[in-house]
Amino acid sequence: MQNNKGRLKNVFGLFGAGGHGRETMDQVKSLIKDQAIEIDLKNTFFVESKKNRKIINDVPLISKVEFINLSAKNKFFNISISDSQTRQKVANEFVSVGLKPFDIISTLSDIGSNNIIDEGAIISQFSIVTTNVKIGKFFQLNRHASVSHDCIIGDFVTFAPYATCSGNVIIEDGAYIGAGALIKQGTSLKPLIIEKNAIVGMGAVVTKDVKENTTVVGNPARLIKK
Repeated sequence: MQNNKGRLKNVFGLFGAGGHGRETMDQVKSLIKDQAIEIDLKNTFFVESKKNRKIINDVPLISKVEFINLSAKNKFFNISISDSQTRQKVANEFVSVGLKPFDIISTLSDIGSNNIIDEGAIISQFSIVTTNVKIGKFFQLNRHASVSHDCIIGDFVTFAPYATCSGNVIIEDGAYIGAGALIKQGTSLKPLIIEKNAIVGMGAVVTKDVKENTTVVGNPARLIKK
């Protein structure tokens, strides 16, 4: 998709070509096929810091520098890696040079009413956001994960597959909720709080607040690491 001067119109780059990146790119392909997004598959790329292959799952791989230097009218991106600090660093770099965050929201997800979802979200197949939820930038909601009513989710938060967050919970920036974890419901007067950069381990059952920069595991969840 080029104009008369050979300049691309719209291009999309997905930073991260690991397992979740490849799953997310399949989701992008489905959205393109269904004409749910205005991106040409020919102008869609995997992006990594260093280029070590040419093609991954039939999608060209280019380096971060190559993507930044592409000549295009609009350059869109998202980031499919779980590490919140790296995700934030890449997002800030790309935005600073004029690249535009691009939401990837599966048509097979279930998004309720009166939600606020900030830019750069990746919301995968069979995931659920119910109602009156506020979500920050570059949120990742993996397959079969869910967020219930009246939750507040910060920036660069990740939910692994099958993670479940009940209502009236606050999850601060950079937190990671592991696969199959369960977060107990809070109340409007006393929400349950998972603080900044906390990690909730796989299958953990969280019944009380989790402090900043800590890791909890087990049922009920207990502290194992600061």
